[in-house]
Amino acid sequence: MQQLPLISIITIVYNGEKFIEKCIQSVLGQSYSNIEYIIIDGGSTDRTVGIIKKYADSVTTWISEKDEGISDAFNKGLKLAKGEVIGIINADDWYEPYTVEKVAQMIGDFDIVYGDLKLWKNDKVDFVLKGNHEYLVKEMTVNHPTVFIKRECYEKFGLFSMEYKCAMDYDLLLRFKVNHCRFGYIPTVLANMRWEGLSDTQWLLGCKETLLIKDKYLSSQKLSNRLYFYKHVLANAVPRVLVKLKMEFIIKKYRSMFSQVKKVYE
Repeated sequence: MQQLPLISIITIVYNGEKFIEKCIQSVLGQSYSNIEYIIIDGGSTDRTVGIIKKYADSVTTWISEKDEGISDAFNKGLKLAKGEVIGIINADDWYEPYTVEKVAQMIGDFDIVYGDLKLWKNDKVDFVLKGNHEYLVKEMTVNHPTVFIKRECYEKFGLFSMEYKCAMDYDLLLRFKVNHCRFGYIPTVLANMRWEGLSDTQWLLGCKETLLIKDKYLSSQKLSNRLYFYKHVLANAVPRVLVKLKMEFIIKKYRSMFSQVKKVYE
């Protein structure tokens, strides 16, 4: 009987007492058995550490200490990970029960696999965001909470860059893409995310960092990168204006016209 590959899951958190337990439970409740679970806490001052300790017997490794930001926390987890495949799920997010099992079934033919992401707003499903790595040359079109990457990719092409505050995941995945890593898409919801994350509240910084990253890896198309930047900003700004004007009904149509990836409304 073929041995199941060890899959490492990393969760980073700082003062995440509100949602961390749901995240932990979603990892520990996976249908797949050979999981290494690593939690990197940034020195939380709320009840986060107490909640982690509640599950200490089931968590493989956890640490609580100050870090230098999100990328530093990610990298701490990656340096501890022993699995052949590594997934990252942040404390505000959570997996579907079958996620790791589906990843294990598909990852053999690929370096990176990912799936669809269910977006939640005010405890209600907003829409399902489909992933598509073919558009990574434009913007972040792969749903990071659903991504699982073979450890050898990190060993060959590096960890998360400390240069970015919001778009470090885009930098990582575009770097892997331009280095010809093989992406595989699993056409089902693998993870759930709340809208209130850092990348949503600091969307303009994310757009600016995306442009810098594209210029770094796709320097031959700097003009088209600039033009797309303005489209990217517009596509993010207009829905926010519509929300303030209480014209949310237009947003669905707007997203369907401007988004590089499909959004399915529940």
